[in-house]
Amino acid sequence: LYRTALIIGLVLPALSQLSGINAVMYYGPRILDAAGFTLGGAFGGQVSIGIINMLFTFVAIFTVDKWGRKPLLLVGAGIACVALVIIGALFYGGVTEGPWILLFILLYIACFAFSFGPVCWIIVGEIFPTHIRGRAMGLATLSLWVANFFVGWLTPILLDHVGPAGTFWIFALLCSPTIWLTVKLIPETKGKSLEEIAHFWQQRSQPS
Repeated sequence: LYRTALIIGLVLPALSQLSGINAVMYYGPRILDAAGFTLGGAFGGQVSIGIINMLFTFVAIFTVDKWGRKPLLLVGAGIACVALVIIGALFYGGVTEGPWILLFILLYIACFAFSFGPVCWIIVGEIFPTHIRGRAMGLATLSLWVANFFVGWLTPILLDHVGPAGTFWIFALLCSPTIWLTVKLIPETKGKSLEEIAHFWQQRSQPS
C-alpha cells in the first residue's frame, strides 16, 4: 500500500546527499584551492557558502506553504544540476581566474538550501501514515547518513582520480534522478491533512 511512499522516503534523502552538498561543505577549501583561490580566499569562500546556505533556507521557510513542495524541489534540483555541470565545465576548461567557479558553487548551494535541504524532510514527514511514520522516518534518516558517509569518503578519492571537473559531473548525474522522482512519484502535499495524504495512497493502490 505504501510502497511508493517508502521508495520516496529512502531515495529522496539519499539523492539529497549524492548531489554533493556535503562534498562542498566538507572539502570546500580544497575545491576552491583547486579553483585558484588563495588559502585566505578559499576560507572566505567557505564562509560565503555557509551564509548563502542559511539565507536561502529562509526562502523555503517562507514559500513552501505558498508555492508547494514539488515546485520548490523541481526548480531547486533542476538549477542545481545545471550549476554542477557548469562548475565541472569551468574546471575542465581551466577557468580558474575570477569568481566564476565560486559564483556557481554559491548558486548550487542556494538551490540546495531552498529545495533539497528543507523540502526533502517536509515531504518525508508528510507522506507516511501515523502507524508507520516513526519507522519510516528512521529508515529515511539512515538512508541519508549512509549516502553522506559514501560522499564524504569518496569525494577526496574522486578529486584525486577524476579531478574536480569529473567529480562535479558525477554529482550532477547523481542529482538528476530527483527531477524524475519529483515529477513521477512525489505527490503534492501542500494544504493536505495527513488523513487526505493517506487516502491518496489508498486510492492509488486500488486497481483501476
